[in-house]
Amino acid sequence: MNPYVLAVLLSSLGIGTTLTLASSHWLLAWMGLEISTLAIIPLMAQQHHPRAVEATTKYFLTQATAAAMILFASTTNAWTTGEWSIQEMSNPTALALITMALALKMGLAPVHYWLPEVLQGLDLTTGLILSTWQKLAPFALIYQISPMMNPSLMTMLGLASTIIGGWGGLNQTQLRKILAYSSIAHLGWMMIIMQYSPNLAILNLILYITMTSAAFLTFKNVASTKLSTLTLTWSKTPMMTTMAMMTLLSLGGLPPLTGFMPKWLILQELTKQNLPLTASIMALAALLSLFFYLRMCYAMTLTIAPNTNTNTSTWRQKSSQTTMTLSITTTLALILLPITPAIMALTT
Repeated sequence: MNPYVLAVLLSSLGIGTTLTLASSHWLLAWMGLEISTLAIIPLMAQQHHPRAVEATTKYFLTQATAAAMILFASTTNAWTTGEWSIQEMSNPTALALITMALALKMGLAPVHYWLPEVLQGLDLTTGLILSTWQKLAPFALIYQISPMMNPSLMTMLGLASTIIGGWGGLNQTQLRKILAYSSIAHLGWMMIIMQYSPNLAILNLILYITMTSAAFLTFKNVASTKLSTLTLTWSKTPMMTTMAMMTLLSLGGLPPLTGFMPKWLILQELTKQNLPLTASIMALAALLSLFFYLRMCYAMTLTIAPNTNTNTSTWRQKSSQTTMTLSITTTLALILLPITPAIMALTT
């Protein structure tokens, strides 16, 4: 892609998300969401491959449906209350509709079906943008309307996303689909805690973006998109493979890694809110996700492909890809657990 065109598209992505983050009016927020959607579509279709075009079409139709629902719900609210402000969503029907529209935008269960299929059709760089940056704008809107949202609806979305995100990834062999289901499960954790501690939800989002970025960048560096090709990585880059294994375990929420922090704090908060059953279901659903992370770790570090050449050879060239971002995100994904007391002081 032409670098000037790429610069325009990436800046439009940034402007669209920033517009939504900064807006307090539904029309401005809707406009920012639309700019973000239209900016990422050429990036998704740049490969000119049938799978990429199919993924782009599915994404466009899904996002257009969600945008229409947001416009309809905000107009309905303005009609009945005379208010366009995001903070003044008092019509319960419009509120429920806009909640489901934002859930569709992000890929929360039960309106998640588009996300694994779309992510599977993209290259890893565009998939990274879709899994991280594109979640920010809808999440900011959910954060703003969370005090007015129906608690039962939010709990249903959170529980369904965590369970389906864990269950759906169990039988997958494609890394992008596994990361899509991982994304659904993590968004479920954010939704379940949003009504009780929005700051914890933001903390979870930041750590999710860090850990997911590390995973995507690792797979991009080793040019791997299938579980079977991960078996070649140990003999090529043992140190990176070891770090990737720990990043995946961090995504699964194992101590003493960073990913344990949000799960620990969220379960603690749910218990404080007298919701032991919800906390138990969330903890058990996390085990489902942990299983497919362990599968990936097993494939990367405990298996070696039968055709691996064990001789020292000169044909294996050094990678020309930059690894600075990968180094930073991997480090953050592994060692932030000790600062949990400081984060608790900031979020309470």
